[in-house]
Amino acid sequence: MMYPQSSWLYFFFPGFTVSVYDVTSRSLYIRWSKLPGAFSYRVMATPINTVGHSFLAYFADITVVGTLTPLAPDTVHTVKVEAIDKNGVVLAEAQTMQLTAPEIPTIEQAYSKLSNSITVEWAAVPGASSYLLTAQDGESFIETIVTNSPGTVTGLRAATLYKITIRSINAGGRSQPSLSKKARTVLSAPILTANSSSHDNIVVSWRPVHMAVGFFISIMRADGLGGMLKENTTTDFLIFSSLDPGTLYTIKAHAWDANGIPGDDSTYNQRTRPHAPGDVQVVFDSGALRATISCMPSEGASLYTIAAYSGFSKLNCSAMTASCTIFSLECGTEYSLSVIASNEAGSKSITIEEDEPGNLEVSWSDVDLSDYYVVFVKSDDGLEVHCNTSHTQCHFQSDCGFTYFISVFAYNKAGQSPLGDIFNYTTAPCCPSDFNPVFVSSDTVQIVWSPVRGAEMYETKAVDWANELLCNDTATVCTLSALQCNTQYNITVYSFSEIRGSNTSCASKHVATENPWLCCRKDHSISAYLTILNGTKQNCIFSFSGACCPSGVQLYRLGNNGIRIYWRTSEGSINYSTDLYGSKGNFTCTPNADLTYCDITEIPCGDVYTVVVSPVTDEGSKLAFCPKKIYSGNHLWSFDGNGKCECTAVCSGMQRRSNFLGYYSFLRSHVNVVYELQKIFHLVSAVISAAATVNYI
Repeated sequence: MMYPQSSWLYFFFPGFTVSVYDVTSRSLYIRWSKLPGAFSYRVMATPINTVGHSFLAYFADITVVGTLTPLAPDTVHTVKVEAIDKNGVVLAEAQTMQLTAPEIPTIEQAYSKLSNSITVEWAAVPGASSYLLTAQDGESFIETIVTNSPGTVTGLRAATLYKITIRSINAGGRSQPSLSKKARTVLSAPILTANSSSHDNIVVSWRPVHMAVGFFISIMRADGLGGMLKENTTTDFLIFSSLDPGTLYTIKAHAWDANGIPGDDSTYNQRTRPHAPGDVQVVFDSGALRATISCMPSEGASLYTIAAYSGFSKLNCSAMTASCTIFSLECGTEYSLSVIASNEAGSKSITIEEDEPGNLEVSWSDVDLSDYYVVFVKSDDGLEVHCNTSHTQCHFQSDCGFTYFISVFAYNKAGQSPLGDIFNYTTAPCCPSDFNPVFVSSDTVQIVWSPVRGAEMYETKAVDWANELLCNDTATVCTLSALQCNTQYNITVYSFSEIRGSNTSCASKHVATENPWLCCRKDHSISAYLTILNGTKQNCIFSFSGACCPSGVQLYRLGNNGIRIYWRTSEGSINYSTDLYGSKGNFTCTPNADLTYCDITEIPCGDVYTVVVSPVTDEGSKLAFCPKKIYSGNHLWSFDGNGKCECTAVCSGMQRRSNFLGYYSFLRSHVNVVYELQKIFHLVSAVISAAATVNYI
């Protein structure tokens, strides 16, 4: 009694499985379990609920991964893998279902409006639930996921050219990257400082801005009254005159680059000094030996300080109103009076700097009539310290990753100045110190560390004497690949915060890659066997190789019985040897120095050759794992009158005839001999195409 193959074969091989480990818009990357007795594997993807072809590929028995392409994007496919024995009988099958990624998006435009971001616009892709935006600057890149257009990548460096790509995403996976567009972030904002040296002016200054060729500065009353003053300049300071006394002004500034593109805006509020008090009145109380001094209020004044001088004697008082009383006067003594109206304009220029990690410096402008100053510094964990000084500078110990709130008071015998602005300063984020580079392969190192205080992002850098590899991410892990052989690297993990930038004081650790003859790597490879019916196996491996092995190996015909092999050399000066392996003989060619090709002639007809280009050590030994190429031609099938099947392979003018009588004996029991021969033809052709060919059914 006959049973369907899938029923009884699955009963005997329940462990045969298939899975999809990667997906793009038009490709499925498939992995299946190895089955004892299998001679080859047939992999097929069939679209569901849509009109389209099935896609078929064959793989040799040693292969357990493969790729099916080109498929339809955003389409559910049934993926089936069949294990086939040497007689063409299906031993077992397994299947799964997989959705391909959406179509690749097309970027319409990419532009920057802020110095830390680039905005991207694109046409929506059917089936996409989200999109992955990538901004790449050399070896470093930043990614973000958005739901629709436009989308913005943040965390970028100012005035930097980035290559922008986008991928579409659905439940199945991600598409390939789009064609890239380049966009440069705009200039960063100038860091402004300002102070008022008199009642009618404000002095504005700023630090240099990278790639800036000029600056635009504007000033107007914060209450909106009056007009706006505007200035363009190439200097680093401006003085605005003829201003109103005691008035709060809003200052805005931006830099522009050589193309006239403006950068980020910077805003600063500064009040002018109050006008000198007028109409001073003095009322004596001789019995109490005191005097009350008053004056007309000055616009914008927050404190009035009055001093009475007699020789070397000085008596004073202060108040927030335009009147105060001086005590302890002496009878018969003549006093000179000084009345000063003040506000925060004179103490506005407070500077906070972290001159070195762990040392916070607070400095300020001197204030008239002050005897000493007290600076209070409170961290965001509640700890507060203070500094008492007659100078205009204080130093504090600081910790990484904290925000400090700072206020400065001026004192004299009359008391304390009013509370001015409270400044805050965030120190650089802490450095990861517990990382330990671990090699996961000969040219790939993985670094893992614990999160640190104040860090929003991390930059991992591997530096040798001439090259630099980077990765930027919010995650606390980084994998750096494509390291050079036999090289000493300094690996550093830098922490980054948007407000303070990168902590450049982080320590490095040293690692060394292996000897160059050990660290040649293969990034990807697909292999298959071509087995002729007389039992001969020819190994066929297609791979992308780096490091020591050459890349870009190409084969060209020379006449009827010769080939020329071209390749691209890897870095450094390396000698190469070219080998051809066939059933009728092996051939070797060693090119002259500095040549990247080699000619092999007088090759026997009627064979399939494996071509290998290998680097040669100074001692003359060859590496044995570089990628191989198969040299063969088109395949023509014919039948004679006796039912004999012959295969003629035409390879560059050479002919090969192989007798397939053994196979024909097996096929005589089948009803449709031609159909079975066609199946064999598809099998052989697919294997010769090295698992990259897709047949339409």
